[in-house]
Amino acid sequence: MSDPAREPWPGGGGFGRRRRRRRPRGERRGLYLLPNLFTTGNLFFGFYTIVHAMLGDPDRAALGIVLAMLFDIFDGRIARLTNATSKFGGEYDSLADVVSFGVAPAILAFSAGDLRLLGRAGWVLAFLYVVCAALRLARFNVAPSRYEGRFEGLPSPAAAGMIASTQWFTDFIQASYPWQAPPLLVAIGTGAIGLLMVSRIPYRSFKRIDLRQSYRTLVLLVCAITLLVIEPSVTLFVVGLAYVVSGPIEWVWRWRKGQTLAASEPATVAPLEEVRHEP
Repeated sequence: MSDPAREPWPGGGGFGRRRRRRRPRGERRGLYLLPNLFTTGNLFFGFYTIVHAMLGDPDRAALGIVLAMLFDIFDGRIARLTNATSKFGGEYDSLADVVSFGVAPAILAFSAGDLRLLGRAGWVLAFLYVVCAALRLARFNVAPSRYEGRFEGLPSPAAAGMIASTQWFTDFIQASYPWQAPPLLVAIGTGAIGLLMVSRIPYRSFKRIDLRQSYRTLVLLVCAITLLVIEPSVTLFVVGLAYVVSGPIEWVWRWRKGQTLAASEPATVAPLEEVRHEP
């Protein structure tokens, strides 16, 4: 009895190799569509942040940034799990990141921090953050990090998260003390975070951490989650601030000790920061 999976070669006698079963076209498009939906969710919450910042609701605007970060994490994971990575998906993700982690945090800082009171200096420092976020994403798309397991410059989601957590932390302080952050301090802080994004300072990447092999990391994660449940506004601010300052502190410490980081292997394809998937 003949095997239906084997058929004669065209124009030749006998039977050829076993025919490969191709995946249905609709199924493959569905796999590519799913990560793009999460990237669109990232873009939506960036727009959500901008709208609520303009409406004078900074707490909801900060929540939009956090939700955009979650969608940004999931779209990359789903793209890799479904093997639906591509250059198009990376470019789409970067454009969404410019809105969610570049424009949206700057508008939130400008609105909630009353940077309009500073006149031209206020919007210039807010715009500096936007430019730095765009440059940071563009640089990462075309140039790999020089150090193994490290980012070069502060990642844009971490920078946006720092601004969002600062808003919640300020509300936490104001609930007990009649204190308002000076607009100049907010403007300088926003500009400084922007400059850290385009700096060459290495920041740790936690993408390769295996909790099954790192007991200390697992304990720290459990402690962080516990504190997050008890007082999320303070915990998010402290964790975010610790990560932001960790880069410069470690850089100065290595410089004084004369230590260097391990160089990363040359990449044959330019890496992209978050998602890599295809429509």
